[in-house]
Amino acid sequence: MWKIQKRIEGEHSILAISGRIEERQLVQLARVLVAESLNDGAIVDLKEVKLVDQAGVAFLAAYEAAGRTLRNCPPYIREWINRERGMSQAPAFESRR
Repeated sequence: MWKIQKRIEGEHSILAISGRIEERQLVQLARVLVAESLNDGAIVDLKEVKLVDQAGVAFLAAYEAAGRTLRNCPPYIREWINRERGMSQAPAFESRR
């Protein structure tokens, strides 16, 4: 389960997520993050995230690829996001005959 705390820094909302980001909760999390991001380009702070599953990583990678900001991303999550991006940008395998 995750929890979000919102605070204001200058002109932006900071959405600090804590806990776990798992597939079963992504629809609800996406609603919150997209609604806040539309308002003022909210920054998502992942400092207190303890666990992310594959679907959560794919979501975070897509969220960031859409031009949104992830802050304080734990190194293991950052590495996984980078790998996720690499896999999604890899050319399709072509067989050689």
